[in-house]
Amino acid sequence: MAHQDNNNNTSLTWGGVEANKGTPDATTTAHRRELYLKLFSGELFKGFQRNTIARDLITKRTLKNGKSMQFIFTGRTNSEFHVPGQNILGNTDGAPPVAEVTIECDDLLISSAFVYELDETLAHYDLRGEISRKIGYALAENYDRRIFRAVTKAARQASPILKTNFVEPGGTQIRVGTNNSGADAYVPASLVNAFYDAAAALDEKGVSGEGRVAVLNPRQYYELIQDVGSTGVNIINRDTQGTALQSGNGIVEIAGIKIFKSMNIPFFGKFGTKYGTASATAPGVTDPGNTGSFVAESMGDQEASTTPSGQKTVNEYGTEAKFDHSCGLIFQKEAVGCVEAIGPQVQVTSGDVSVIYQGDVILGRLAMGAKPLNPAAAVELVAGAAAGAGNNAAF
Repeated sequence: MAHQDNNNNTSLTWGGVEANKGTPDATTTAHRRELYLKLFSGELFKGFQRNTIARDLITKRTLKNGKSMQFIFTGRTNSEFHVPGQNILGNTDGAPPVAEVTIECDDLLISSAFVYELDETLAHYDLRGEISRKIGYALAENYDRRIFRAVTKAARQASPILKTNFVEPGGTQIRVGTNNSGADAYVPASLVNAFYDAAAALDEKGVSGEGRVAVLNPRQYYELIQDVGSTGVNIINRDTQGTALQSGNGIVEIAGIKIFKSMNIPFFGKFGTKYGTASATAPGVTDPGNTGSFVAESMGDQEASTTPSGQKTVNEYGTEAKFDHSCGLIFQKEAVGCVEAIGPQVQVTSGDVSVIYQGDVILGRLAMGAKPLNPAAAVELVAGAAAGAGNNAAF
């Protein structure tokens, strides 16, 4: 059996005896399987890290010995002049106000595959390594999708602080363009204006300028970098060109906001993109054909323990209809809190099980949960309808 902690440190035991990890040329079955697991783990972690961007953009903590974790959110306080002879026992207004957000861990998320030993024998490529990478991709996609839904939810919420006489700022929605058409989501000038509006809103709500990021659909990102110069808006660091510019990994900046691209943001009710004739709930992009079933798949409803597809969550990530006009996210790391009870891990069958089935099951797993933390740090871009209208309303 393989065990792994949340720091991705793998320890291996076989029949209750720890395997000898110091033998590079081990030939026993146990040692070979230990080496396999290390290789599988490495491939899965590379696949996961390469495809997730949300993990490093929000507030994340490791959950141990419990099913939930409390995040403390503190509001703002005032300064006041001291009165000679008066005791200093804290501000007279009782500030700062404090709110507690409890984030629970969702059910265990898994992705697995069965590898038949004969297929491995006949294959002329590394079958297990490729499968491990794809398992890592699958876990990363689900991870990012839940985080980005939580950011969207935060952008539509009021502050969690309910102290009397204290009104803390909540989330923000900003409309891209002014037409009742989703096609505005791809207009570079409208996007740039929305970014500056978002930056101003975050400034006005007292959100730190450090760590502000945006996540857009890939086509939006490419429209922006193609339009540099023609709009007269300098949004790119001219020292960065070539492949770095095309990568979409936070190179482009508008108003100090680093821009990432991802197929995992909620985008007009789908993941990352939506094809079809332009309408209030579609940006009007022609399907290039042969896109496969994984592109533009449905967001699905992810309410707590009620998902039609059988996916179970503890935290509520919203119904699909709530994202019909969503077309981008701008946020700071305080917007969402995330707990990880089990980081990305690999498990592989062995022993009698492998003999009986003449193959191994490779399983990747993780357990995490996310919720809005500080709504003031979240901005949702919408198109095709006014902010706060219809399906843009709060969850």
